[in-house]
Amino acid sequence: MKYFMLFIVLLPLQLLAQLQLAPVFSSNMVLQRDQPVHIWGVAKPGERIVVSFYNQQFQAIAGGDSSWSITLQKYTADHQSQQLTVCSAGETIMLKNILIGDVWVCIGQSNMEWPMQSELHYKEQTGKAQLPNLRFFNPTYAGKNIYAAVFPDSIAKRLTAKDFYSGEWQSSDSNTFKNMSAVAWYFGKTVLSETDVPQGLINLSIGGAPLETFISVEAMKQHPLFSAKVKGDWLTNAAMPTWVKQRGKENVDDLEDAPSDALGKNHGYKPGFAFAAGIEPILQMPVKGILCYQGESNAQEIERVMEYNALQALLVEDYRAKWKIPELPFYYVQLSSIDSARYKSQLWPQFRNEQRRFMSLVKNTGMAVSSDIGDSGSVHPLNKKDVGERLAKWALHDMYKKKMLPSGPIPVKAVFRGGNVAVYFKYTGKELTTFNQAPLKGFTTNTDLHAAATIHRRKIIIKTNQRPHYVYYGWSPYTDANLMNAENLPASTFSLEVK
Repeated sequence: MKYFMLFIVLLPLQLLAQLQLAPVFSSNMVLQRDQPVHIWGVAKPGERIVVSFYNQQFQAIAGGDSSWSITLQKYTADHQSQQLTVCSAGETIMLKNILIGDVWVCIGQSNMEWPMQSELHYKEQTGKAQLPNLRFFNPTYAGKNIYAAVFPDSIAKRLTAKDFYSGEWQSSDSNTFKNMSAVAWYFGKTVLSETDVPQGLINLSIGGAPLETFISVEAMKQHPLFSAKVKGDWLTNAAMPTWVKQRGKENVDDLEDAPSDALGKNHGYKPGFAFAAGIEPILQMPVKGILCYQGESNAQEIERVMEYNALQALLVEDYRAKWKIPELPFYYVQLSSIDSARYKSQLWPQFRNEQRRFMSLVKNTGMAVSSDIGDSGSVHPLNKKDVGERLAKWALHDMYKKKMLPSGPIPVKAVFRGGNVAVYFKYTGKELTTFNQAPLKGFTTNTDLHAAATIHRRKIIIKTNQRPHYVYYGWSPYTDANLMNAENLPASTFSLEVK
């Protein structure tokens, strides 16, 4: 991985690269508060390394394999820019303008990758982008924006874990934020404004990427359900999403010299590859939590839909174990809405329902609903502002202890009694409502596609002559369902058995 590789430029060329930091450090970065700061890298075996930070010095000796590491103390949040220097045998690496705050790792596919300059509210945000306490690492990656075509040789050479991502930390302003993940930027901006804690965002998303690429090969090998995903060539593996394999073949199948291993040729979609290239190099760096907007590539076959919760649970559990943070928060975006005439979204209602269920399966997780702001003709809805801000509500509620509703209405149970089905929710606030107080839409049952549903303060009543087995809400790929809570946060798509 090339990003953050820093060498002192005043040294003679023959001395360059004798002292290196791990590829997670650079000027303008944010270090995680309230956790011991870990600095590591390589130097000549036996050389003494001295790290200076906050007027303190810390030392280590490079081992026989050239590696060294130093654990600093814990620091509280600090807006005051700090300087960190690393010295060894006359060489010095100097990192400037460092803040102490919270660091969030952002993963996913194109909707997480989607840049600010293509977002719906971009123009009105340009005058608000000067945020020196909001920092981000937003790298390019090998193959970015190359779709149904063979990668050129220059890209193929970068298909290694070391060289796949390339970029550097930046401070938010009207120029740097143009290419930043819009979802992540709005998240960071919202949390910063509510807490005054500096925010750092590491964006490792890859357009079109399946969830499998962000999970370690080791974790999948050890899992009884998912070991098949890391057996044989991934481009022909029946356990991988079909579309993902098709795009992968278009990019690398005809590359004779593409880097490869037992799982086949390297690619951003390959199982475990983004983990090896982006997650593994930062595991020694404390972080605050994970943000994820992914699923489109795993939602086109029923087998992939029904395994998704277990697959995502494996990712979360593996990250928590490897970071050694048992309660590491994981906040994710539920798939939005799109017409199935323009996209293979027939299974999206079921996929969104599975995503809703994930919150009850894995603790310390939260889901932002986005189906109310979908685009019937595009898999990339342009309104990322609401998405980022909805993700931020989970973090503000859970991690920063702000008194607010973190979510729109989430169903708890559906009960049939006296000719009515009553649907009960959490996160209603004072009462349920609809978008712009319009007539309620979106409820169906397995016996009535035009169920007469009405709001009764914090519950929904559906009149019916007989008990249906299931009640549904927002159960179409593109939905105009409009139930919201008192804070104008939308309800999740759901299928609920009627008791």
